[in-house]
Amino acid sequence: MCDAHSSLHGAAPRLRRRAFLARAGVAPLLLSPLAGLLAACGKGGWPDGMAPIRWDRDTCIRCKMVISDRRFAAELRGGPAGTVFKFDDIGCLVFWLQEQAEAHPWMAAADTRMWVADFASPSREAMRWLDPRQARYVARSSPMGYNFAALAEAEAEADAVDYGQMRQRTLSRGR
Repeated sequence: MCDAHSSLHGAAPRLRRRAFLARAGVAPLLLSPLAGLLAACGKGGWPDGMAPIRWDRDTCIRCKMVISDRRFAAELRGGPAGTVFKFDDIGCLVFWLQEQAEAHPWMAAADTRMWVADFASPSREAMRWLDPRQARYVARSSPMGYNFAALAEAEAEADAVDYGQMRQRTLSRGR
């Protein structure tokens, strides 16, 4: 260092190259847990195995309507390839299971996974997802007019029906 610039660095201790590299090498180790935590948070509260629904972009496999109202969304995943079908209304899921049973026999398998949005989720950002076969259903105006909303057993109202009753009523209405 020349004499002209030595006065700028005189008072402050100078970090040597080796010390800098050692500290820089430790930084990724310290930041890795933070990065992992942030990556997990970015999943958006989707249950394991569920493909994220891109709101206002993904469309219902049955009616082709854009999935916008989070309170009624549903998803099905299964088969050898982990095929995913997304729905804007539980009624579309019910009809899809019936109409596509021959084309996709894996849908009847025990390891086929299904999710339906919990109507009582606290916010659009904090959605809860239920197994449709375990949920209770109450009458609510829904996107396709099947008019059922899913609730967890503990939150269900007195007039709530189970999956079998909801399925029967939906299929009897037709569409």
